[in-house]
This record gives sequence, structure tokens and C-alpha cells, in this order.
Amino acid sequence: MALRDAIRGARILVVGDVMLDRYWFGEVSRISPEAPVPVVHVTRNEDRIGGAGNVARNAAALGAQVSLLSVVGCDEAGQALRSLLGAEPFAVHLHEDPAFSTITKLRIIGRQQQLLRVDFETQPGHEVLAAKLEEYSRLLADCDAVILSDYGKGGLTHVTRMIELARAAGKPILVDPKGDDWARYAGATLVTPNRSEFREVAGSWKSEAELADKARAVRQSFQVEALLVTRSEEGMSLFDATGAHHEATRAQEVFDVSGAGDTVIAAFAVALAAGADGIEAMRLANRAAGIVVGKFGTAVATAAEVFGDAA
Repeated sequence: MALRDAIRGARILVVGDVMLDRYWFGEVSRISPEAPVPVVHVTRNEDRIGGAGNVARNAAALGAQVSLLSVVGCDEAGQALRSLLGAEPFAVHLHEDPAFSTITKLRIIGRQQQLLRVDFETQPGHEVLAAKLEEYSRLLADCDAVILSDYGKGGLTHVTRMIELARAAGKPILVDPKGDDWARYAGATLVTPNRSEFREVAGSWKSEAELADKARAVRQSFQVEALLVTRSEEGMSLFDATGAHHEATRAQEVFDVSGAGDTVIAAFAVALAAGADGIEAMRLANRAAGIVVGKFGTAVATAAEVFGDAA
């Protein structure tokens, strides 16, 4: 069966920090008399699904059957996010925390450049996280692979337990990491850091051989089966039990890298769940990432774009 057809039967569970990406677009024609900053006359705005929600969108865009599990607040941003998610072709399981501010990233755009980003966020409460973990345990049975999308906002406080449960259920676990405390990801099938995130954990390197050595040491130290390091213009590298495998970048024109990591982990997961090996999954992820960085903001690569017109 062709990979594209197999992906249609793949069931993906995405868990993590879902957020609202809010864009204000405007014209810049003068500097403020109050401070040396540009004055932006906002002419339009746009809301998009971000964070773990964008991972889910990417997996669904490739044809997989997707479930999203996350936390939102009882606020205007939460209502906007619920509305956007309600229009998506995947199952949504949102737990509400009245004391939680829905994670929102407000980007102010002028002259096609991001001038400022304003973040709104708080930590979710213990009770809602416990309820989420309980539902996670139930949803595990009906998936073929789990994506844990960690943005460091508190939604994956129980990530270690989530990995334990997924391993006990025999499900592959893919983690998009945050920070340098990778001990919490021990037992994961795959961790997908970008170049700077990996350097934060492993230190710098001066050659491909040294990079491979560091990847091997990190895998052993944190009991991770494989690493997929995205390396911007240098493409991406997969380090697993069989060695190091590299894919050169496919991006023709880079417009916006925001959300590219979401695309990479989503594409790799759907390929893995569809029966592909690591190298084939990396190639699909690389193709998808090359497409999405040519788009503005948090975006997706569709099956038609990634596979061409083949049915």
C-alpha cells in the first residue's frame, strides 16, 4: 500500500499546549511622539490555531485521523480557539480551567514584518491537569502513535507519566521538546529538537562525526530511541540505533519558520503510524517542512502538496 493511502488509516493522538495565534496587520507611516517606536494603524486581524493545535492540523492535513487533547481557559481567547477548532476535521478534547488564561501569542505585523509579539499565559491548575491525564489514559487505546507537543506552558506537567502509559500500551511516543530537562522525556520513541534546542542539551559541535557522537550520548543518557534534529538550512538528521541519516533541506524560499517544528513532528508521526521506517518518515517530514516555511504564519502542508497529484 502506498504511504499516502496508509496514512488515511493512521490514528494520531496529539497532547500538549494548544494556543491562539493572533495577528494584527497594519500600516506604518510614522514614529510615535511618545517614544521611539513605530505607530501601527491596524487594518485587519486574523486568528489561527497554534501550538499543539497546529500539530493536529498538520497531521490531519496529511490525511490522518487525529484527536487533540489540551487545556483552555474560560475567556474570549478560549472561545475563539474553540470556534476555530470546531471547524477542523479532527476530534477535539478540551478541558476548561476557569483560572487559566488561554495561551495567546499576539503578533503585530507592519510592512510585512513582525514588529512585536505579546504573550498571554498562565499555568493550568492541578485539578484540570489530573482530569486531562485521566482522559489521556482512555484515548490511548484508540491511537497508533502519540505526539507530545511541549511548549513549556504547563500542559505537559505529567509528561513522564504519559510516556510510561504509552509505552505500556505499546504506542510510539514522539516528543517536541522544550528546555534542557530531557530526563522527563525518558523512554520516548523519538525526540525532535531544532538545532539550538539540541545544542542546549548536548553542547556545540564542530563536525558531523562529533554531532553523531553527541546524539548517541544524548540518546543513551535520556533513554530515547531516536533523535530527529532539524537544522534549518542544513536540513535534518535522524540518529537511531542504525546510525546517522541526513536529508538536505527542500525549502525553495523561506518566508516564515514559525510552526515548522509542528509540521515536522506531525509528518513523521503519521508516516510512522502508517508503517513507514524512520528514514522514510524523515523524508516525508522534510518535504512537508519545505512547503510550510514558504507560507506565512502557522500553516500546514497538505497531502496534495506533499505527495503531488497522485491519488
